[in-house]
Amino acid sequence: MSEQQNIKLPTWFWVVSGLALVWNLLGVMAFVGQMMMTPEMMAELPQAEQELYAATPAWANIAFGFAVWGGALGAVALLMKKSWATPLFIISLTAVLVQMYYAFFISKSFEVFGPGRMIMPVMVIVIAIALVWLSNKAKSDGWIS
Repeated sequence: MSEQQNIKLPTWFWVVSGLALVWNLLGVMAFVGQMMMTPEMMAELPQAEQELYAATPAWANIAFGFAVWGGALGAVALLMKKSWATPLFIISLTAVLVQMYYAFFISKSFEVFGPGRMIMPVMVIVIAIALVWLSNKAKSDGWIS
């Protein structure tokens, strides 16, 4: 344990971990905003988006929650140099894949938002994979325990 505490972590690790926390907290805000959307707020959206949100099954929303909360807690764990970041990021990645399966293959997201707005979901997947990799690297290099 004391050996792990004496390891000087690269600056980029702290920067990336901090950015991971900000990224995932933005996801938490998006999730909370979507879950707390009032009927009045929903009515302000274009009809196609209203229908898309109304048709979203509970399991896709639950996956969204696990994705963002798992990622946020994983980022906190990285900043605390705790190895439980890895399982949290794996939970987050799994939930991201479930959520994006719905978005890409079941819902009418492409029809409603168009291909241009699909860049963000791809970025979410790539970042989730990168955070699993980072936490594994940090553990194997002895940066977290």
